[in-house]
Amino acid sequence: MGILYGISFAIALILALIMTPIVKRFAFVVGAIDKPNYRKVHTRIMPRLGGLAIYIAFVGAVLIALPFIPEGTLRSYDLNMIRAILVGGSIIVIVGGLDDRFELSAKVKLVGQIAAACVVVFGFDVKIDLLNIPFGESMQPVASWLSIPLTILWIVGVTNAINLIDGLDGLAAGVSGIAIATILTMAAIMGFVPVILLCTILLGGVIGFLVYNFHPAKIFMGDSGALFLGFCLATLSMLGFKQVTIVSFVTPLLIIGVPLSDTFFAIIRRWRSKKPIFAPDKGHLHHCLQELGFSHRNTVLIIWGIAALFGGCAIVQSTLIKTHAANWLTFVVICVLTVFLQIGAEMIGIVDKSKRPILDLLFRNRLKAHAESRTK
Repeated sequence: MGILYGISFAIALILALIMTPIVKRFAFVVGAIDKPNYRKVHTRIMPRLGGLAIYIAFVGAVLIALPFIPEGTLRSYDLNMIRAILVGGSIIVIVGGLDDRFELSAKVKLVGQIAAACVVVFGFDVKIDLLNIPFGESMQPVASWLSIPLTILWIVGVTNAINLIDGLDGLAAGVSGIAIATILTMAAIMGFVPVILLCTILLGGVIGFLVYNFHPAKIFMGDSGALFLGFCLATLSMLGFKQVTIVSFVTPLLIIGVPLSDTFFAIIRRWRSKKPIFAPDKGHLHHCLQELGFSHRNTVLIIWGIAALFGGCAIVQSTLIKTHAANWLTFVVICVLTVFLQIGAEMIGIVDKSKRPILDLLFRNRLKAHAESRTK
């Protein structure tokens, strides 16, 4: 299987390298372009629709690889997962491609995302039906009335989270690639063949596209790419709910910690300022880092580093979940990450540039201690 994985990766990589320039020309022909405005960092008209190249590379490599998988390796559930990603991903790419060309409303895109999620759940019976919550001794079954909405919410949420961080050259593709590599590593530890194959192929497509998308970008992935990668990550990360002995409920959250946390802070920020949740702004993580003086390229690399940290924590956490005592360690790690996230958010002003409760508390105590030491 190792040879098949390597060949599949190479096929996806080559297809992405070949298709991206073709898609770039196609985007200009059909008018799928991104014009500069006050929210965007680029200063010239850029072609969108780059996600179509990733999609073609992914689907092409999957269809080429499937006939060569040894008979009996894939179970019926595995085949359903592959079909669900192909069919649901096609719906997502169509919706994203139309948005790249015609700029659909947020409600229309949401309907398309829900439709793709429903295809996964109802069409191929792929859903979250087991959870290993922190401090649980074993996997807990999820009631059917909760399983379906939980799965749809997960898919739609993660799909949008990737789309929200797509604001700099190579940012969304790189963060997605790191998350895919994390899932690939965990799947390799588990020996979960279908996820290894799909992640290997998807990673090849993302890397091939990044050749043209890293700063200075020649093409943007657009909603067709951000939504497709988000959809794939949501579906693939659900393996975390399926593998009974090794992965807990929090693992998928860590895998995509950067886009999810950025989305969470964006919701809080917009709620505090009484703006619609889907209203665009310039308060995302990459905007805040650039305001601090970091260059375009360095901002992307910093966020990649944070994503890699989350990915590493997910891998470590998944290997510690076998014992009850390890669950306590997992809980401590999550608490520490949460505190650091809050401190980091306050430092860069991602929610509110004037209110920083934890930093104020820390510095107030430090100043108080300093004043007391001077009076002695």
